[in-house]
Amino acid sequence: MELPVRFMKRTIYCGDVREEHVGQEVVLNGWVHRRRDHGGVIFIDLRDRSGLVQVVFAPAEAPEAHALAGQVRSECVLAVRGEVTRRPEGTENPALATGAVEVQARALEILNFAEPPPFSLDEADVQADELIRMKYRYLDLRTARMQRNLHLRHRTIQAVRTFLSREGFWEVHTPILFRPTPEGARDYLVPSRVNPGCFYALPQSPQILKQLLMVAGIDKYFQIAPCLRDEDLRADRQPEHHQIDLEMSFVERDDVLDLAERLYAYIFREVLGYEMSLPRPRISHAEALARYGTDKPDTRFGLELHDISDLAARSRFQVFRAAVDSGGQVKGLCAPGCADYSRKQIDDLTAFAKSHKAGGLVTVALLSDGTYRSPSAKYFTDEEFAAMAERLGARPGDLMLFVADSKPVVAEALDWVRREMGKRLGLIPQGTFDLLWVVDFPLFAWNEEDQRWDAEHHPFCMPHQDDMGYLDTDPGRVRALAYDMVINGWEVASGSIRVHRRDIQEKIFQILGITPEEAERRFGFMLRAFEFGAPPHGGIAPGLDRSVALMAGEESIREVIAFPKTQSAQCLMSGAPSPVDEQQLKEAHIRVELPPEV
Repeated sequence: MELPVRFMKRTIYCGDVREEHVGQEVVLNGWVHRRRDHGGVIFIDLRDRSGLVQVVFAPAEAPEAHALAGQVRSECVLAVRGEVTRRPEGTENPALATGAVEVQARALEILNFAEPPPFSLDEADVQADELIRMKYRYLDLRTARMQRNLHLRHRTIQAVRTFLSREGFWEVHTPILFRPTPEGARDYLVPSRVNPGCFYALPQSPQILKQLLMVAGIDKYFQIAPCLRDEDLRADRQPEHHQIDLEMSFVERDDVLDLAERLYAYIFREVLGYEMSLPRPRISHAEALARYGTDKPDTRFGLELHDISDLAARSRFQVFRAAVDSGGQVKGLCAPGCADYSRKQIDDLTAFAKSHKAGGLVTVALLSDGTYRSPSAKYFTDEEFAAMAERLGARPGDLMLFVADSKPVVAEALDWVRREMGKRLGLIPQGTFDLLWVVDFPLFAWNEEDQRWDAEHHPFCMPHQDDMGYLDTDPGRVRALAYDMVINGWEVASGSIRVHRRDIQEKIFQILGITPEEAERRFGFMLRAFEFGAPPHGGIAPGLDRSVALMAGEESIREVIAFPKTQSAQCLMSGAPSPVDEQQLKEAHIRVELPPEV
């Protein structure tokens, strides 16, 4: 088979052809998006990453090119030379950037034929199952949607680099092969062939290394950092993802927050043309849970939660009283205009709440005539209903929704109910990005199962200065100088002011149950670094994939990653992870013992 050594190389991208090019000869390279034969004249929409343009093959004008055009089909790779002309009046396509023009073909080369793709690549017709899309990811990436998303990702990264460079940050790359660090997930381990029995860990984040860069006097560091975590997956998690990692010396919390929100205002302006007002609001972790039931609230709409535990404790309704007596709470929200919800609608909403751990959903409708309707009405007086309505701000025509349970269950269930009602009632505005800061997280979280303290974020967060005394007496009261950036209900970034003194770090390790011997073994190099003049420092690590998905209007970060993994951490395209041959295992000094069920 004769292979082409040379071919017609493009002079312009398909999507860039415009009216100003009329009369010019151009060369296009691309893929066949569509082919139509209209009575002998063949029309091909030729596509590359910039878009597509219509190419006309007329038998009288270019018989050889026309004959070849009759052989091509969808996704064949072509090189076309021709003249740009205006489309005949009435045939323009205003939906296309190139819709006012077309290219009259003079010559055609078929650079490669293509088998029929397993699914349509036309954006208007893409309905393929996600698993098929991931198996043929190299085809899925040809679609306009995925090309837009990857271009958006590229522009976001460029904006990050431009902004942070102007702010005096240096881009420094940290190792991929390091040692295990406590980041909250399992490490991916890599055996060392030259050090038998020893393993590297792929970094869950550059946390320790970026702190050491501050000890080294770098002052302002950033990188687009790969993070690899062996954890259960969901829409906004992948075993490998990237974060915009940055760290600063001689700063306080407000300095980091100011820098990060200015960075995001710059990204949104440069990439989306969206103006974000500054400064952004801040709420405490405790306030976020109280008002929204979550530490990553979507504040584009209201429907805030209200605690009626004090009212519930005095009621005759045993469900309410039992929750309060056992240390739980009763909270609710008001759904405006929903008093006329049908029994089925109420049942569906109750089932939804139960699917998110609630034992049930108590509903009270405030009718237009000022009376109340509720399945639990016999347990309450009108005065008690009125007090609930006043607490929730309910008006005639509204529906009150209550959950009674432990505080964590109430928070989670009502968070889901709130967001569901926001969708049902059309309260969530589209095309807006509401950024807020959640601050003053607890430093420690009590692990009931193991009866010990865990780090809420990670063990390197500096305690709040006002809470230092509680480290010895009441660790649960200690707030961390930690903060999360939340946009539209997504936790986009997390960070903190870091511990920079050995004595404080050792005290935190002690509370977490890390013995001095274990601390020395795992973190001795870091503790020693603190003895050589470590400056106060802090930083933040926005998730790149989450940020781009949010900007692209995607619900899953898989849609903005070129080659993502499935929910079972597999690459359907390549077959990874896969077994390796015995020789490789032998060289790495590894013997595989599979569990009996495999």
